[in-house]
Amino acid sequence: MLFDSTVRRELARAFGATLVVMLTIVLTTFLIRTVGQAADGAVAPQDVVLLLGYAAMGNLPIMMTLSLFVAIVLTLGRMYRDSEMAIWFCSGIGLSRFVRPVLRTSWPVLLAVAVLLLVVWPWGNRNTMELRDRYQQRSDLSRVTPGVFQASSDGQRVFFIEREGSVAAGAAGVARNVFILNQQTHGETVTSARAGRLEADGDDRYLVLERGQRNDVDQQSGERTLSSFERYRVLASERAAHAADSTPPKATGTLALIRQPTPRGEAELTWRFGLLLGASNLMVLGVGLSATNPRRASNWNLLFALLAFFVYYNLINLSQAWVASGRVAMGPMLLVLHGGALAVALSLLWWRDHAAMRPFRSRKARPPLPAPPLASA
Repeated sequence: MLFDSTVRRELARAFGATLVVMLTIVLTTFLIRTVGQAADGAVAPQDVVLLLGYAAMGNLPIMMTLSLFVAIVLTLGRMYRDSEMAIWFCSGIGLSRFVRPVLRTSWPVLLAVAVLLLVVWPWGNRNTMELRDRYQQRSDLSRVTPGVFQASSDGQRVFFIEREGSVAAGAAGVARNVFILNQQTHGETVTSARAGRLEADGDDRYLVLERGQRNDVDQQSGERTLSSFERYRVLASERAAHAADSTPPKATGTLALIRQPTPRGEAELTWRFGLLLGASNLMVLGVGLSATNPRRASNWNLLFALLAFFVYYNLINLSQAWVASGRVAMGPMLLVLHGGALAVALSLLWWRDHAAMRPFRSRKARPPLPAPPLASA
């Protein structure tokens, strides 16, 4: 009882501290990336916090798995360096006995990882895609900021305005000093006007320019055409009815992927179940990799553990690519990769257990040495 509670308490503290550090690093990285995307016009500035939350929930299973793996290696490694393992080994407790308290501490983490991978991961990806698509499908003029040159979504037009009110508010919003550069295949058009406003006509919206001029340049012949106008009406945005693209596998629910198997869907299932099985295998592997020499100052076991994690994680991604290309089926891929990883973890644990307990096991009694002969008087 004392043995289990001691190991579980220290392992829980190490897991919490490691997870907080990793969350801080990862969230800072995603925050910088999301703010950069908002500055480039890829996402809406008001959706930065929401996108950051979705990104954090999507990457939380990997962070929790790595935090649990590092916590196991650090906790048991500390017990090796402080010679606590020698005391437990002298008491007849082998290294394989540590799997039980580690499992009792880790099963809530594994359950949370399963829920995040199978439920939260596709839900977060679907909401992220909806936010990005909704922002990208807005009118080009609704993205324009006064005093800033803004490119359209297709990159063919550049807008610049100085406005009073809102140009996207309909006829009531009047823009001042409008500049539009339209690049085409064989030329470009520069249009400038003193004022402009948006008018709605059904599902289409038109930009009405007043008192301006238009300069057309033919890049093949070099011909230039300059025309002035008092009122010019141009289509600004068109709501085209088109079929929506199919939802990608990473944004599709787990049950939907199982019911309608496709190569890409099976590849996504291979990745999701692979991470869950990998978290279980890394728990056993961490117990075997925690063994260290207390007389050695360096902590090589943590370095080997991190290397093993990254190799295993890259193999999971590689298995997803192989299943998507049709080289290997999902079932054999999961069995070979994760079954082999479990066999390696159990073999390492067995070898460490026998190597650690060998000096403390009872040996057969050797015959006593003969007494030295008594010296003659």
